[in-house]
Order: sequence, then C-alpha cells, then structure tokens
Amino acid sequence: IPHAERVDCFPDTGDKCAARGCCWSPVDQANVPWCYFSTSHGYTVMSVENPNPYGNPPNRPSVCPSLTLHAEMQTANRLRFKIFDSKKQRYEVPHEHMNIPNNKPSSPIRETLEITHQPFGLRVRRKESKKVLFDTTMAPLVFADQYLQLSARLPSHNIYGLGEHVHKQYRHDTNWKTWPIFTRDAFPNGGTHNLYGHYPFFLCLEDESGKSFGVFLMNSNAMEVTLQPAPAVTYRTIGGILDFYVLFGDTPEQVVQEFLELIGRPVIPPYWSLGFQLSRWNYGSLEEVKRTVERNRAVDLPYDIQYTDIDYMEDKKDFTYDKNLFADLPQFADYLHEKGQRYILILDPAIATSKLQGDAPYGSYDRGTAKKAWVTESDGKTPLVGAVWPGETVFPDYTSTNCIDWWVDEYVRFSQEVKHDALWIDMNEVASFDQGSNKGCEVNNLNNPPFTPNILDGLMYSKTLCMDAKQAWGNHYDVHSLYGYSMVLATEKALERVFGENRTLMLTRSSFPGVGKYSGHWLGDNAANWNDIKWAIPGMLEFGLFGVPYIGADICGFFGNTTEDLCRRWMQVGAFYPFSRNHNAEGYKPQDPAVFGENSTLVQSSKHYLTIRYTLLPYLYTLFYKAHTTGETVVRPLMHEFYSDSASWTVDRQFLWGKHLLVTPVLDPWTDTVRAYIPDALWYDYDTWDLVKARKQHFDMYLPADKLGLHIRGGAILPTQTPAVTTTYSRRNPMGLIVALDDNQRAAGELFWDDGDSRGIAFFYCDSFICVCLSTCVTHAGYKDLGGLVFGEIKVLGVPQPPPLVTVTHGNTVTNLNENKIRYDAVKKVSALIVGESYLVAWQRGGAEYQRFDCYPQKGQVATEDSCKARGCLWEPTTRSGAPWCFYPEDYGYGANIINEADSGMTLDITRNGKYGSSGLPGSPDIDQLRVEVRYHSEHMLQFKIWDPSNKRYEVPVPLSVPATPETSEAKRLYKVVITNRPFGIKVMRKSTGTTIWDSAVPGFTFSDMFIQVSTRLSSEYVYGFGETEHQTYRHNLNYHTWGMFAKDQPPGDKKNCYGVHPFHMGLETTAHAHGVLLLNSNAMDVTFQPTPSITYRTIGGILDFYMVLGPTPEMVVQQYTELIGRPVLPAYWSLGFQLCRYGYANDKEIEDLYRDMVAAGIPYDVQYADIDYMDRQLNFVLDPEFTGLPALVNRMRGEGMRFIFILDPAIAGNETKPYPAFDRGLEQNVFIKWPKELGDGIVWGKVWPDRPNVTVDESLDWDTQVEVWLYRAYAAFPDFFRNHTAKWWLQEIKDFYESLKFDGLWIDMNEPASFVHGTVGGKCLGSDLLENPPYMPPLDAMENGLNHKTLCMNSQQFLSDGTPVRHYDVHNLYVFIIVTGKRGVVVTRSTYPSSGKWAGHWLGDNNSSWDQLYKSIIGMMEFSLFGIPYTGADICGFFNTAEYEMCLRWMQLGAFYPYSRNHNGKGSPRQDPVSWNSTFAEASRDVLNIRYTLLPYLYTLMFEAHTSGNTVVRPLLHEFVEDRATWDVDRQFLWGPALLITPAMEPAEVLQVRGKMVNMPTPLDHINLHVRGGYILPWQKAENNTKFSRQNPLGLIVALDDSGFAHGSLFWDDGEGIGECRTSAAGVQYNALFGLGSVCVQIKRGRGREMTEERSDRGYYSNSLCSRMEIRSLHQTRSFIPTPLLSDNPPILSPPPPHTNTHTCTHTPAFVSCVRLLFKLRCSLSPRVCFHYHSRCWSSPQWLSGCYCASVSKSLTH
Repeated sequence: IPHAERVDCFPDTGDKCAARGCCWSPVDQANVPWCYFSTSHGYTVMSVENPNPYGNPPNRPSVCPSLTLHAEMQTANRLRFKIFDSKKQRYEVPHEHMNIPNNKPSSPIRETLEITHQPFGLRVRRKESKKVLFDTTMAPLVFADQYLQLSARLPSHNIYGLGEHVHKQYRHDTNWKTWPIFTRDAFPNGGTHNLYGHYPFFLCLEDESGKSFGVFLMNSNAMEVTLQPAPAVTYRTIGGILDFYVLFGDTPEQVVQEFLELIGRPVIPPYWSLGFQLSRWNYGSLEEVKRTVERNRAVDLPYDIQYTDIDYMEDKKDFTYDKNLFADLPQFADYLHEKGQRYILILDPAIATSKLQGDAPYGSYDRGTAKKAWVTESDGKTPLVGAVWPGETVFPDYTSTNCIDWWVDEYVRFSQEVKHDALWIDMNEVASFDQGSNKGCEVNNLNNPPFTPNILDGLMYSKTLCMDAKQAWGNHYDVHSLYGYSMVLATEKALERVFGENRTLMLTRSSFPGVGKYSGHWLGDNAANWNDIKWAIPGMLEFGLFGVPYIGADICGFFGNTTEDLCRRWMQVGAFYPFSRNHNAEGYKPQDPAVFGENSTLVQSSKHYLTIRYTLLPYLYTLFYKAHTTGETVVRPLMHEFYSDSASWTVDRQFLWGKHLLVTPVLDPWTDTVRAYIPDALWYDYDTWDLVKARKQHFDMYLPADKLGLHIRGGAILPTQTPAVTTTYSRRNPMGLIVALDDNQRAAGELFWDDGDSRGIAFFYCDSFICVCLSTCVTHAGYKDLGGLVFGEIKVLGVPQPPPLVTVTHGNTVTNLNENKIRYDAVKKVSALIVGESYLVAWQRGGAEYQRFDCYPQKGQVATEDSCKARGCLWEPTTRSGAPWCFYPEDYGYGANIINEADSGMTLDITRNGKYGSSGLPGSPDIDQLRVEVRYHSEHMLQFKIWDPSNKRYEVPVPLSVPATPETSEAKRLYKVVITNRPFGIKVMRKSTGTTIWDSAVPGFTFSDMFIQVSTRLSSEYVYGFGETEHQTYRHNLNYHTWGMFAKDQPPGDKKNCYGVHPFHMGLETTAHAHGVLLLNSNAMDVTFQPTPSITYRTIGGILDFYMVLGPTPEMVVQQYTELIGRPVLPAYWSLGFQLCRYGYANDKEIEDLYRDMVAAGIPYDVQYADIDYMDRQLNFVLDPEFTGLPALVNRMRGEGMRFIFILDPAIAGNETKPYPAFDRGLEQNVFIKWPKELGDGIVWGKVWPDRPNVTVDESLDWDTQVEVWLYRAYAAFPDFFRNHTAKWWLQEIKDFYESLKFDGLWIDMNEPASFVHGTVGGKCLGSDLLENPPYMPPLDAMENGLNHKTLCMNSQQFLSDGTPVRHYDVHNLYVFIIVTGKRGVVVTRSTYPSSGKWAGHWLGDNNSSWDQLYKSIIGMMEFSLFGIPYTGADICGFFNTAEYEMCLRWMQLGAFYPYSRNHNGKGSPRQDPVSWNSTFAEASRDVLNIRYTLLPYLYTLMFEAHTSGNTVVRPLLHEFVEDRATWDVDRQFLWGPALLITPAMEPAEVLQVRGKMVNMPTPLDHINLHVRGGYILPWQKAENNTKFSRQNPLGLIVALDDSGFAHGSLFWDDGEGIGECRTSAAGVQYNALFGLGSVCVQIKRGRGREMTEERSDRGYYSNSLCSRMEIRSLHQTRSFIPTPLLSDNPPILSPPPPHTNTHTCTHTPAFVSCVRLLFKLRCSLSPRVCFHYHSRCWSSPQWLSGCYCASVSKSLTH
C-alpha cells in the first residue's frame, strides 16, 4: 500500500497494532501511519435488494447480517447512502429541514453507485463521465458501537470546507491533516482545534472543467476528519450512523446550491442589517454607549446598528437589565430610531440559579424550573448545574417543547420591557466554565469513550456539559453539537412571536448545517493581530459553502489592543464583510472609528469604504435574495467563477461579492503593495474607473494607507443607491447603475427590491442587459410601494470612444440628452428614470480595437516572443481576453499582380510577400505563387477560387449546380467585387446598401502545402451556421471562439466536432440583408471568430474555393444555397409520421409488444426501426436468431399501414468461418479501402460492431478491452463508396436482403467513417506520419491522438468514380453514400456534407438525456435548415442515459414538431417510448402527435416547397421577421414554414415574441404553445393511428386572417411515395381568402400538373380524399399569431371575422354577423368548375341556411 494511501488503524496511542490485525511498517516520513489497515479488513456484502432502480427507500431495508446499507438517488444531483446497525436502533440527527424528495430522479442509481462485495466498499461515480469521485474501497469500513470509520479516495487535492476551525488557507492541505469537529467555546487562534460550529461537509473541485461535488456526513457526534496525500479523506466518529449525501454539480457554485437545497437556503436578512455595526463587551454604562454613538455620528460615519453585550444585564442574568448603569435602556432603542439606527442586544443560554439583587426572585429561573426546561443529569430528573457568566447556572434544553415554550415566553416578557430590533445569542456550544458540571462527571463510556477524537483538551466534557446528561433528543453525547442549532430553532419561534410580520436578525455563535435558514454567524472571539485579519477570509468563504452567507469577523479584533494600522486596514476590508461589525472585549482600548479622531486616516478611509458599501447595498441585498432563493453564495471565492484557471484554486487573500466585485485588501502591517491575482476578465478600478492592465496573472497592486483594491468585473451591471449615514435615509435616495462593459461591449445585471423589513417577500425584480444599448426591464413587480424611487445616475465603464448621441426611450417617447447631462470620462449621467417602469437608454458606439489576427493559432502550443518573431510576426501582450499576443504585421500575406478583368469575372496571380520567413510549419512548405479566379455566376451568386497553378492539388469532387453561363451584366448583379493589392484581399460589397460583406484584405493569408489560412472582416456580429458541432446559441459568439470541423463518431458536446462537415454560414448585415458563404473544401479545418468582427478559416489541404450567395433575405439565402448544392429530397409522406426505435431490443417479441401497446393506446405512429440488435453479431444483411420472427411481423405491420426501417453500418466483417456473401463478393469485386500499392495494397482493417463468430462477448469488460481482445471484435473492411462498382455491390446486397426482410427506408450510421481502433488494427498507419499528425492540427476532439482517432488511417487510398486515386486525408469528410430503392422512402444518415440533403435526412446524433438537449436540438435543426437538410430532428428523450419523466414528456411535445420525429434511446437505459411510462404520459403524447398528424398536409407542403424552391421547413423567426432585430437572437422557438410558431416548454417559465414584446405563457405539463400566424391558410386532415388511414380522411383549411382580413396558403398533394420529377397524381393547390364586409371570398387555384381526375381516377384517389370534403375554419384576431387547439374532430373557431352584413339571410345587423362554418364539397371533373354546397348560419341567429353555388375556378367564389 503506498504511503499516501495508508489509513491509520490506531489513531490513538498504544502498541496494539498486531492485535487489531493491522500492518506495521515504520517509515521516516512525518505523519505517515506506521500501523495501517490491510486490504482484507472490513465487511462482506451478504445480500442485495433493489426493488427500485433509483435506490432503496429508507423504510424498506435490505437486511445484512450486521449492517444495512440504504442508497438512493434522491434527485438527479444528490446521492444518499446510509450505513447503520441492522438490528439495533442508533441515534440519528433529527434535522427539521431534510426530507426525501417526492420526485423520482432522472437516472438509476447504478449509473452513480457501485458496490464491491468482498470486502464491502462503495464507488461513487459521475454518471456522465463515469469518473470515480468517492471510493471507499481503499480502506475498510469500521463500525463499532462508539467508533465508526470510513475512508474514501478523492479525485483531486482541491478540497474546501469542513468546520468550524481556523483554516489558514481556503484549500485544504492534504498532507496528513486531522481536523476535529465538535462544537466548543474556544479561541480561534490558528490551531487545528475544534471551534463553535459542526460542519462535516466539504466541496471538491475535480479539475479545470469546473465539475465538482460535495460530501456531507449527517452525524452530530464528536468526530475527526483526516486528509491525506492519496488524496483521500477518513472520517472517524464516535456515535450515530454513517449517513452520507454526495452532491454533484457542473461548477462549485452549483454544488453549494445543491447542498443548500438539502439543508435549507439562507434567510434574507432585513435591509438595515447590511449596514455597519458597532459593539463592545462592557461599555460600563449606557452613557458610555451613547457617547460612542454620538462621536461616530459626529464624523458622519455610515452606521446603522449599535449593540450592547452582557454588561447591560443585572449581574449578567438573561432577561434583566442593570437598573443603575443602564437605567434608560428601555428607551435606548427610541433614541437610536430617531436617527434611523437600530439596537441589538445579547442573550446567553445559561440561566443563573441565584436570586436578583435585593433577594428578589429570579422569575426566569423559577418559571423554567416549573416547566422542567433544563438539561438534566444522567438520571433524567436532576437539573445539571454548571457555571457561566452569572455564576452557578442551569442549561435550557432547547430540544424540549417545554423549554421552547418557556424561552418564547421569557423573550416576549423581556421585549415588552426593553425595546430592541434583533437578537444576538452566544455561548451556545454549549459553554460552561465547569468541567461537565459542578459535581464533575461519572466515569463511563459516554464521558470517557474508548476513542476520543483529536478535540481540544482531549476531554469530551471540557468547558461543556457531561456527555451522559439527558435532553429530549437524546444523550448530550449525541446532541452536544446540536445545542446551538436547537437554540436557533427555539429563538426563531420567539422572534416570530415578538416581531410578527417584520423581519428581524438573529446572530448565533454555535451552528450546524441548516442554521443559515434562520441566522447569521460571526467568526468568534478573534484577536487584534495580523493573522486573524487574514484568516477571516477563508472563514467567510467556508461559511458561504455551509449556507451561512451573513458572516463576518469582529473588525479590528476582539481580544487585545488594536493598532491604527491594523484597525484601518481591517475597517477597509470589513466594509465588505456581509456582516460588518466592529467589536472588542472588556479591558482593552476602544476601537470604534471615531475614537481615532475625525481627521485621522482611519476615519477618512473608513468613511470612504463604508460609503461605497452603502452605495452598493442594492447589489449586496440582491445577492442575499439570490442566496435565499437559489442558494448562490454572497462572499465568493475566485475559484467559483474562474474554476478553469488553476491559479484561482488557492486564492484566499481576495474574495468576490457575487460574480462581479473583487475585493483585494491589505493584510500585512505597514505595506502599500499587495501581490494580487487578476482573473481572466476585464476589471475596472472602483475608485478611478481605470481598466486594470493585468489579466490572468499575479500583479503588484499599489494600495497606500487609505486604499484597498476594489474592482468591478467587465460584464457587470451593479445597482447602486446614493448613500447616507443609515439605510433608513439611503433607501429614500435615487438609484443608479454602474455598467462595466466586457470584451464584447456587453453587460448584465439584476436588482431585487422590497421594503427591506417584511417577512413575506413582495418584491420588485429587475434584469438589466446591455449590448449597444441599456434597457431596464421590470420582470416582476409584486412590490409596488416604491415611494417615487428613481434612477439618478448610470455610469458606463469601458466605452471606447465618446458617444455622439445618447437617448432615453420611455414608452413611445424618445429624448436626446443634452451635452450637460453626458460626461465622457466613462460616466454617463441620465436623470429621473422611475424604478418600476421600463426604459431604454441607448448610445452610439465607436469601433473597438480587435484588429489582430493570430499568428500562432496552434492549440496546445504557447507562443513566446522569440517563436512569434521567428515567424515574422509582432509580439505585444494585451489584457483583452482571447486577443492574440502574437499577430501578423499589416503586410503579411500575398500581393496581387496584373488583374485580368472580364464581364464574367476576373483572374489574377498573387505572390507571397518574401520579406517574411516561412509560415513556421515544418513539413508544410509555403507556396509562393497562386492563381485567383473570381466568377460571376448569377446576379446573386459569385465564386472565388485560389489554387496552386503549378501543382495539381485535391479539389472536392461534389458536383454543384452553377449556371451554364455567367451573369455578364454588371447592372443586374447585386454585388461588386474589388481586389486589394497589398496585402492581397477580395472585397465583396452589396451594391444596394454599400455594405462590405467580405473583406479578406487583412494580414495573415497563408497558403502552404498542409496549412491554408485566410481571414475576412464580416459585415456584422450576426453569424449563423458552420457544423456539425453542438452550439449553445444559434447566433455565434464572436469572442474568440474556434470550431473544428472533421467528420467523427463523436456525440454532441461543447466544441466537439461531430458527424458532419458544413463549412457554410449565413451572415446578417446591419441593414437586415443576408448573405451566405460556402467554402468547398473537405479537409480537416477550423474557423475562428473574433470581435473585429471577423472570421478566420484554416484548412490542412486542398484549395480555397468559396461560393457566396447574396439573398437578400435569410430565406432567399437558403434557397440560393440549395440551388447550388442541390435541393432537399422530398421524403415519403409516411416518413413524416412518428417513429420509434431503440438500441437494445432483445428480440422481435419486444418490437411486437411495443407495436401492440402503441396501437392500443391510440398513439399515432408510422415507423418502427430495428437497430443493430436485429443483426447476428452485428453483421450487415444477417438476421439474428432472436429476430427470426421479424420478417413476418414486419409484413403484418406493413399490411396495417406501418412502415419499417432497419439500420446499416458501412463496416463489413472479414473474419467469418462460414461464407459471408457480403464480404466475399465485396472482396471479389475489390470494393474495400486499401493501402496504396507502394505501401502494400492490402485492406485497411478496422474494428467496429461486428463480433467474431462463435464467441460470447463479456460486456462486463471495459470498452477498450472488448475492442482490442482478439476473440471478440472482428476485423472490419470499409467499402470505398466513391467507386461505381462499390455502389452496385452495395445495392445488390440490399436487394438480396430485401427479399428476406422487407423495409421502407434505410438508416445509415457510423459513416464518418467510424472505427473502434485508431487508424487500423494495431494502430500503426503505413506511410508518412504527416498525414496522421499534420503540421497544423485543427482543435478537434482528441486532437493529440491524430486525425486517425476513431477512424481510418489518412494514408488509406480511395478512388473517385473516374478512377482518380485520392487520399483518405482529403476525402474523409465525404464518406457519405446514397441508397436508391424502388419507391420514394427515406434515407437517414449520420454523417453529412453539403449536398447530402439531396438524398437523405439526418438526425442530430447520439445526444444525451438532459434538459439542455431540448433547446440545443432547436439550434441544430435550424442550422441543418441552413445546410439544406430540412428532414432532421434529434433523438426524442435522448439516446444516452436515463430519461426523466417530465423532461421526456416535454421532449415528446417538442419532438412532435421535429420534421424527423423519432424517439430513440441507447442500450442499457430503460425504455422511454410513450407507452413505457403511464397513461398520463401516453395520453399527452397521443394528443400532441394528433396535432402533428392533423397538420401533416401543411408539413408535407413545406417539404415539397423545400424540394422545389429550397425553402426552409424548420425556420428561425428571423427568416420571417428580419426587420425585428429581437428575432436575430431567438433560438428557443421556431416556425414551421412561415405560419406556425412552436414555443416548447424547456424551462419552468417560457416567453414568446408577440408583436415585438416578450410575454409569459402558461405551460402546464400537457401543453405546448402553438400559434397560427395571421394571414395564412393551413391545410389539415383528421389524424388517425398512421398516415395510411389519415390520408383517407377529408382535408380541411385553417384560415387565420391578418389585420386586413386576408389570408393565403398552399397545398401540395400526391400519392406520397412516387418517384420522379413529374409525379403521377400530383396537384398543387393555392388558396387565397378575403373576409370582408358583406362577403366571404375563397379562391382556389390549381397548381402545376394535370387535371386531378386524369391521372389517378382509376384509383378514386382524389375523389376519396382531396375532393371529397373540405372544411374551412376561420380564425381572426388582430395580432400576429393566433393560438389554435387542434385536438378535436371539429376544432373550434376562436373568434368571429370582422362584422359584415349579409343582406340575403339577416334582417338586421348585430354587433357580430358572420359565418361560423363553411362546409365545401368539391366536385372533381375534367372542367375547371367547382360547386359548393353550403350550410351556414349567421352569428346572431340559430337559423341554418343551405344552398348551392357553382362557379368557374377563375372567378371568385362568393358566399
């Protein structure tokens, strides 16, 4: 056992190691145990019961011989495991807040907890990554009656928490440190002893990802915790049980939030309690207290609260006051209130047994004795007597209801006598000056346990009560550390009784997890020295973890005489303690600020920083609100915000207020320079507003005697208020904002505001956001009494240039501010913005300096000044986050030579600037001479191409559809092209607006053999597209983000290159025009965005071949782009139905049962899939024995209108012992990818899913072992689909298989291509390593492993259809293939490239079952709409991991509006299909799918329009409302075409854009928000169980009128599956409707094609569906989108059309007169004539009228 992992077998002294069966091995290293456990100790698991996959509920134990383990996932982020005696009830903590959640977690416990059996141990894993976080198998469990021990290995040394102690540093030292935990009245003097609170909780930061977890042991017995270098933790407690909670978070802050969700979130203190406070022990008299108050008032010190300590009492007795020295105490609160101040007094728990002065009875003692309120001796009857401040005392048992009643009553009595505003409770550890009692303590196992943790004095009852004392909750041995907690609970009841609805304050010294729900805390009786000022910061940070944010230390120190220097520095930093109180002890000099003199530096400095505190109190109060509602920390360590920066992990001499205010105090004597750490952000000095030059580095900060470091983070909006000397007065002053812009010139902030006093929080809540403008928006205005509060000043920091114009918009009023209201020193003054109303403050902005282009982009390589200059580049450090320090000089690149211009374009040669050396990439020589061609293909499309004219280079063999003749008329072209000579660049301008949309005349253009780079300025920061990568937002963030593109078997993840490659983007110009750009290059590449705004392309091969389309609308950009790459395929009608699949069907019976249940539930459902389970050993074209009944089942399902799709992977097994025709014929026909002849000409073998014959795979082995083991995974060959004969071979194999298993479509997977080995079997790629590890490696997933990671060797050779050999290096991203079947079905492919949409749809890959994937799927679909692949969607409910009920139901609602709507999950996860949950889920799924099926005629029409015109199907709002800039960032909603708005519920509260406003929308669990846009007609059809039957129903129209009463729409209809450009029986129908005064007009126009009855009359096709009946439903509301339910057979009309008079049927004109319903029967004939049989009534009359009207189609049909 390594020394660092030894766990001490005998932590007390003695020589009994061998007797315990432990190992003995002395070492010469300090603290390493000599006696330690062997691996054979511990318990053995005897039985396991797991009736619930999420864990065993506590009331159903699974009994083991000695101990029982309960484990359960209480929430998705909380694991509880509990180990206790199976046969004997032991003490458990009776916590008032902690309850078992009602909701089932989202994942089974097996994904998180692993149990080892012999010896027993637990491994807790992070379910997503399977990383082990808490591993108890390193040492045995010890569970004796009074000694419980558990050890666990941890993943990192970043451990924070455990308390209460003095920790000299925030991050723990793991070098064998032992910390006792047991509440104790002790001095916090820097020792390792136990202090006032009991906190067995720690947080562990795993790594730079921010992933963190917390561990809480719910045990109140005395214990110790040892941290050792493994790293590991060992708990030793002497009672109770082991009750652990493990809390998972993606960030440290999230872990704290999870912990506080468990124990209770903190109280929000009254606003006045955030003011500065003064106190001392023993003022001597009330007159001295008043003198202190007056002298601090006289110097105008901001100061809200005055305390009195126990000296106000008569002989230090609770509930009394000194009638001599404090005679006027009952009126003291009034004296303070007159000046807006507050009064707080102290109470201790111990009650004197002696009488009052004059031998008067002490009523509090007498009444408590009568109520039996005291802690008793071990007999349970005799009150235990000790000694505290008043002398002999008894101790209230706050765990007893009698005691609580007594305490509340005494407090009420006293409050009626002495007014005060809040309560301070002390000495509640519980403290006694006797050792145990005045009788001592008996010798027994409670007072003298077999093992005593390393507590102070080594004696359990030192300075407290005997451990065998009795309380209502149990022996004091068990509940000692709960004494303060129970006193807090009792005191809360007392405060509620006295203060009622008014908020007050409680401050406690002793605490336990959960205390923060009611009380604040101070760090105890510190001393006036420089150590204690330092140690206060780790203490505050720890109590932030513990859920007690109202925290601070005694400013200037409690014990000892302070010095001016120390007290001045302490007042500076103490001004930023949440609890800010100056307090000292009796016998020492006064240290309130004013005592140092009005003109002292201390007073002036104190006033300055307290004034800043009071200015920022709205921000601090908002932080407390966030803590109270969400569990966020208030005082925050830097590592919570900058966890990816390892330098922040140990910073504990600085701290943050929330996210945005950095406090850097001086903590050493007589110094004016602090070595501060400046995290990776912009920071503005609060005093000077200057931008700090340092960034992500340590920095010597100059802080003279009157200064502390105070910095605002870029990106913050801090609410402020004009300060006053008390909060009573400051709350009446104007509000303000400090806006600190970040790198992107953005900021955000929020404000919580209420009356500051009430317990029931009614509040005003405001979010403020900034980009180019600032808006103040009321998001919740429950608190109305704002007292005329206004915004007085807005300061904006970081505006690069003076704004030429500032405006204030309120409603429809726009005001230009006068110059005298604007000061450009980064301060903008704006007057009178009333809080509670919405304003927009806007200013024009100058340009930012982001003009550098990175000369050293290699990820993982750090540029130095020397390496930078060696490339001929410039070196200049900068504070801009992401901006390069090494960048190209202005003339770096190429220069243009003679330009040959023609009407159709231009050509020119360019030459590399020879003054600079090589581009610096060994193995990739620069190409000095290049040729450029610009070609004007059409009025809206141009191409520019750059290549090496001397050497043929690879070019993408994907055919594009460019016009046969170019556009030679300059007048017709939308664009103008200009060539820049030095440096060479191409500038493209939109002629109509003059906007430059492409300008590559920037430095850095590089063209070498294996590295090509070009940058261009963009027209705006609004860029969309590029893929395939998971993006957090639809619009790209231009703050130095780089996205790699290289097809890979990689599930979606942040910055992970996934399955497809799409180097296409759409740009929006500031004029709301749009354009698109394609780089036709299939090599590995990346793109980098930067805030210039600009983009840099980098690719490692081929040429530069750009195509640009000019729109000018976003929708036209997609139309033009798909015209270039190929219009999307029109999928079969049935493929628009709902689809089900899973990886993991055991046999065909599972599919049959699923089908039966779906039909029984009436859930619309068209397509069933089989994943690779149906294959025998995952071999293509071979049926598994468990699926022998599948062909018959498929035939039966197809006969009932269903369709079936199966999966194919490209890899073909090559290790078969029996004939395998697919491989044998492929080998014979030479279809597989091989090495080049010069390297051996053999097959490039990989491994994928196919298993070897005659083996059983041991799935308990890890994945890599399964793949590498020779006996399991077969060698696999990869077809070269570029070859014509390969396509023929593949098609024949599919046809042959079709004979045995019918199918309707194909699902193509693993075609990136994916391999489970890297490169080839054995991992050794032949040929040049430069192809596998090129000189420049784009930032791809696992880039350190080379391009061949999880795919083929780049040296593999393929052949184009014309026989040209190509390297896989060049064509990897093109490994996509086409399947052609006899009917129009559907092909769904995972890997895609521009033009893939011509043949196939796409799903968004192997996503995760998590809430964030819902909105990310919308972004993905919108991007694939740009890419020309409209038939797309995500795996509904997620592929990986277990779906959570509510999330899956919301996903079903969203997924019902995916064009490709499939529920699919992975092997090993529970079912998640609609009938796998409950009837409620099934009904909700049925309802929403009924809506989909009802609207399938509209969706099919959209697909047809995509196929013929290139329109988008899933459509971003900006495509329809590009003039509304708010839509440019909307990516949580989407449209079907132009007319149906889908607003899914993906979070608790959803918002919708309606007429330029955001509105809150109700979203009950069974509801999705759908809105039909006014002005459109939607065709619909009654839903059935599948499309075979729904297509036989009549069609109808939903007519949604616009403001003018007009609507239009279209319908495409055919047989749904025919193939060919001129589809038989196809009909296009267009509708126009105009509902106006006196008439209802409907025009129906025939589309292209022949008469309806000519083509398919023999089948009665149209007479049975399109023409049989058409129902028109009219909707009219004067707004953009109209909500419409579609769940009934006859959807209701939501509102009548505009009033009109029908003179034929109505004798009078009421308020609304219109037709409710029109039923049209269309008679189809050869002539274009239609007859309507109408049946209608007037809105005001029950009379129905019937008639007939016939008309020519060319005329208006009028009713």
